Amino acid sequence: MRQQFVVVITLVLLAFFSMEALAQTSKTREELEREKAEVQAKLREFDAILKQTAATKKNTIGELNAITQQFQTQNRLVNTLDREVKLLNQEISTTESRIASLEQQLKDLKAEYGRMVYNASKLNRSLSIVAFVFSSSSFNQLYMRLKYLKQYSDSRKQQAEQIQKVAAELAEIRVELDLRKSDKEKVLAEERLERAKLEELRKEQQTMVNTLTRKETSIKRQITATKKQQQQLESMIRKAIEDEIRLAEAAARKENSKATKSAGSSMPMTPEVAALSSSFAGNKGRLPWPVETGFVTQTFGDNPHPTLKGITVPSDGLNIRTQPNSNVRTVFDGTVAKVASMPGYGETVLIKHGEYYTLYSKLKSVSVKSGQTVKAKDVIGTVATDANGEAEVHFQTWKGLQKMDPATWITSK
Repeated sequence: MRQQFVVVITLVLLAFFSMEALAQTSKTREELEREKAEVQAKLREFDAILKQTAATKKNTIGELNAITQQFQTQNRLVNTLDREVKLLNQEISTTESRIASLEQQLKDLKAEYGRMVYNASKLNRSLSIVAFVFSSSSFNQLYMRLKYLKQYSDSRKQQAEQIQKVAAELAEIRVELDLRKSDKEKVLAEERLERAKLEELRKEQQTMVNTLTRKETSIKRQITATKKQQQQLESMIRKAIEDEIRLAEAAARKENSKATKSAGSSMPMTPEVAALSSSFAGNKGRLPWPVETGFVTQTFGDNPHPTLKGITVPSDGLNIRTQPNSNVRTVFDGTVAKVASMPGYGETVLIKHGEYYTLYSKLKSVSVKSGQTVKAKDVIGTVATDANGEAEVHFQTWKGLQKMDPATWITSK
């Protein structure tokens, strides 16, 4: 009886811990599947955008940046699939261990049951159950023998039920193991396919790098020209913001209003403007993208040049590659502070959100004018497509006269 009790307890504990382990790995599998779906959606976005320029694809820095971003995303997908395979291996190993343990427990249960049947048959051969009971020397002994026989009968019944239960669980786990092995084969096939795509992208990227490296002189001239255009754009932005600050200060003096400067602010603000500024700041990290679909090809700050060693390309904002003729939209409520056409940046719109500003450039058309009030996601123009067939919007964020990294303000993709 004691041995049987130990066997049953062992089975219960084994089942409990195995279920716990599987619950944890299943949760991780769900997270990996979610991550995989997100990366695949992003890759579909890459394909849709880059397909627009496939026919006229040229070896340009913009195209190289786009291919590099696509390569990095593809590599992330391969890594996710690799982690999923490793996790499936762990699940298969755990399941196989469960099967081995349950098989041993089933063997022990059957052996114990066999011994019980054998002992019962010995009793029947040597003495009938009726004789065994009524040969008792006292009523107390009679009661104890009846109790023993009942316990013995119940124990045999429980043992038989436990054998059936363990056998059924073994059958279920074997099906579970087959499913996991099937899942693993599917993921491995998917990983092989995605690794092949990754290798194609790597070769394409390297070919483009080699071609552009041979054009070092013209690329350096282009970098110099781009820096000059950036300076012109920055000068326009600073002047526009300084004008807004002067107007706010003049209005405050004239009306002797309750406009005040908040901590870190460069301009006096009415309660309405302060509320708008506070609302903009409160949405940091949650602002929509200035285009519905796209991916970042150049980040804020100094970017290492993809082909020229030791050369960095500064950026005051984000370059976002998107579909040709895409609508460009404002990321928050505000007022149009400036509309201008800038060398290298095309049509440009500066929007004021209290003491904050957002800039949208590389537009081919503008549908707003200075002083116009806009709401979040209002269309303010369409993106331009350059001579290489690349459609890209340039996006900046400012607080007063201080530049900020736009990536920290918009939602992550």
